[in-house]
Amino acid sequence: MTQNDASPQPFSALGLPAFLQDNLQALGYSTATPIQAGTIPPLLQGQDVIGLAQTGTGKTAAFALPVLAGLDIKQRRPQGLVLCPTRELALQVADAFRSYGRGMTGLRVVGIYGGADMRQQLKSLKDGAHIIVATPGRLLDHIERRSVDLTTINTAVLDEADEMLRMGFIDDVDTILAKTPKTRRVALFSATMPKRVREIASKHLSSPTEISVSVTASTNENIEQCYWLAKGASKLEALKRLLAFEETDGVIVFTRTRESTAAVAEQLRQNGYRAAPLNGDMDQKARIRTVNDLKSGGLDILVATDVAARGLDVDRVTHVFNYDVPFDEEAYVHRIGRTGRAGRKGKAILFVAPRERRMLRSIERLTRQQIPEMRLPSPLAIDAKRREAFAERIKKALADPALPELEDIVDQLCIDAECDYRSVALALAGLLHGPDKLETKRSPKTTSPISPAATAAPDSKGKPPNRKERRKDLQGKTKSADEKHLGEARPLRDHPDVPMERFRIAIGRKHGVKAGELVGAIANEAGIEGEYIGTINILEECSTIDLPEGMPKAVLRHLKKTRVKGMNLAMDRVA
Repeated sequence: MTQNDASPQPFSALGLPAFLQDNLQALGYSTATPIQAGTIPPLLQGQDVIGLAQTGTGKTAAFALPVLAGLDIKQRRPQGLVLCPTRELALQVADAFRSYGRGMTGLRVVGIYGGADMRQQLKSLKDGAHIIVATPGRLLDHIERRSVDLTTINTAVLDEADEMLRMGFIDDVDTILAKTPKTRRVALFSATMPKRVREIASKHLSSPTEISVSVTASTNENIEQCYWLAKGASKLEALKRLLAFEETDGVIVFTRTRESTAAVAEQLRQNGYRAAPLNGDMDQKARIRTVNDLKSGGLDILVATDVAARGLDVDRVTHVFNYDVPFDEEAYVHRIGRTGRAGRKGKAILFVAPRERRMLRSIERLTRQQIPEMRLPSPLAIDAKRREAFAERIKKALADPALPELEDIVDQLCIDAECDYRSVALALAGLLHGPDKLETKRSPKTTSPISPAATAAPDSKGKPPNRKERRKDLQGKTKSADEKHLGEARPLRDHPDVPMERFRIAIGRKHGVKAGELVGAIANEAGIEGEYIGTINILEECSTIDLPEGMPKAVLRHLKKTRVKGMNLAMDRVA
């Protein structure tokens, strides 16, 4: 059966359990999208479903809600399986399950995907899981290890099946579905239905209900849109620069996961911003309190996930930063719709890594408009902006009538200090806007890209630590004297303005490592584009590699454990 463009309906009309309806209401959901209205009822009835829809139609809730509705939470065994083409999408889907299912005491959602610690995944599976969200390749690894049992699965979901075909996973999907019980229901979602995907559907789905919907989207004309191509500087550094340069009031920063909302908000707080996370882990009271703080001016920045920000309506939001590119083009439209409210002007800035340009083009096709590229403001431009703003404050103050007692104070200062009015004005300006006052709460100091100096503490004499001391603080020790021959980092030929630093890797010529293997491992695990990976020296016992200065601690910790040639990189900074 084929149903075209199912009409939107309230979630209360779809047959969902009351606790899920309450969760949806708390998250700001009221009306189901066409794909949700078309697929949720047959899935609740145990039927197989094919959903033909572009990204941006609400597919995740369309399958997540029926899966949660059918769980036996007392049985800690895999009951729902979702296959996704990418690790990032798997993370997003797992996070959505946790948000929709909050309040389900003991709910365990386990993500199984490449690029993550296999030992942690093995432990999570051993401890028991209700829902597994996986990429095909890594799930097959677990099947071969016999660390996962799919014989108890009652619902299997293929998300973005055509993308899995494009990436070469479709045969793996076929193998995995064959490991699940014949009695399970299957939901297949795809933007298109190539022949091979249709073959998989015919083989594994039984008399499916087919729902086909189209999506249209438009953006508010009051919203100025642009994107920054994330190369050379970290996204956190870029965010701080833009917050210092842009004339912001309320700001929403969108990230993909609840963990990143907390991490980014904490980094911003450490740099003097009034920021707070907003994610699906928060109870309704905390969520309402945080949103009210943004409305009243008690907060300036919310760092939020898509689900948590659903229905958010705050007039003072002037800027939306897409810190992480959404995997759903429609989600982009919803995100930037949080600004430009009530006829006001708004601005939306999208951070795009070079490998994410395909999603940028998809967003442009959906919104039928081209999004222009922007450049990060330089430290000099930021300083000029602050000076200009300070001058404007003085001009406004000059327009107000002076209080007589203030005139008396200034007159007496000139007499006591034997100086003129200009000297007094300069002294007062220095108190308000001198070197120690240059940064306000919403304009913290900017540094070179991802530099540890941004958070380094001064010494007992008030002097900032030098480079060697900073590294000692970061690592707990300095490099031994016998490693001084490892040398200094060299500038990049094509990007000489990007500060570089040198790292030691505990794998060398004797281990048979090649430069290309090191580049591949670091580019993939740290998300660094190849053009920003500098000089590589492969020595007998170890190797060195030059990377943009100030690698975040979390990334460096991950790289220490990354394996090449069967060995940990044990990567560390060269003193």
